[in-house]
Amino acid sequence: MAIILAGLFAAAGCSGNNPKGGPQGGPGARAVSVQVRTAKVQPVGEFTEYLATLISRDSAVLQPDVEGQITRIFVHSGQTVKAAEPILQINPVKQQATVHSQQANEQARRAAAQFAKQDLERKQQLFHEGIIARQDLDLAQTAYDAAQADVSALQAGVREQQAQLQYYTVRAPKAGIVGDIPVHVGDRVVAQTQLTTIVGSGPLEVYIYIPAEKASEAKPGMKVTIVADDNQPPVQSIITFISPHIDSQSQLLLMKAEVSNSIQRFRHDEEVHARVYWKQMNAPTIPVTAVIRLGSQAFAFVVELEGGKDVAHQRPIQLGQVMGNEYVVLDGIKAGDRVVVSGTQMLGDGVPVSATEAAGP
Repeated sequence: MAIILAGLFAAAGCSGNNPKGGPQGGPGARAVSVQVRTAKVQPVGEFTEYLATLISRDSAVLQPDVEGQITRIFVHSGQTVKAAEPILQINPVKQQATVHSQQANEQARRAAAQFAKQDLERKQQLFHEGIIARQDLDLAQTAYDAAQADVSALQAGVREQQAQLQYYTVRAPKAGIVGDIPVHVGDRVVAQTQLTTIVGSGPLEVYIYIPAEKASEAKPGMKVTIVADDNQPPVQSIITFISPHIDSQSQLLLMKAEVSNSIQRFRHDEEVHARVYWKQMNAPTIPVTAVIRLGSQAFAFVVELEGGKDVAHQRPIQLGQVMGNEYVVLDGIKAGDRVVVSGTQMLGDGVPVSATEAAGP
């Protein structure tokens, strides 16, 4: 029994004192296979990320120019329409009757004007023959002029009522996509009723609201990165507008930046994340997979050449913000360092490694 216990204690003494339980360095230690990424200094920025809203600058809200009951809806939400394509119809029967009445009055006035013209021609002939006085001719001329004026006024009225009739068919003011249609056939609408929206394919503006304490740092031309939830690359832009006042209720300041939408990636009223960059600097970045945390301290393994062999050393690092899948490193890593990005769970400080460069940017 004594011999067995002695053997166990001897084995325990050879197990090392690696707090991570991983392999230890030494002359006979086996090299651990790891992947590394060479740190490169690149332009990065100090930014704050805000929830923002995209607003189309190429959209139109459709409201009727006349009152009445909807009798037909020609489109559906999400449909692509051309400019001047019918959207819906408001009952035009009453207006059609008004047009017909005006046209009938015009015809009657035309007949009266024709009679006045004939009477004037007769009076002119009689005046030249000396049969009637000048006063009779003047009365005939006045009657004819008045009849002509009545015809002209009624013609203008007919044109006006006909023009009004076209408003009973609501048409798309531009090509685009039809938004929500909150009205239904049978609904009565007035001039203030919102019928739908037409959103074109033009550029968008991102509306970013920042807290009042950041207002002094806001400047036109600041870099903005738009990050959506569609797993596509971020879109770069710059601040083009800063509100001259802070909202008294929310204590927020509105900033805007233009966002291209040529490939129809974004939609009107879509919520996105906007990173506002307050200042620019040069710093190395490392993948998030390279970072190890022990309590509140972050570490990374850096491969260094010692005695002709690659050895991993654990370094404390100070991290900045996350950019995609990488951390900005404020201290602890410099350009050219070979940072371990995979296999860190098998490492301890001073462990020999067999390093290969990881694929990626």
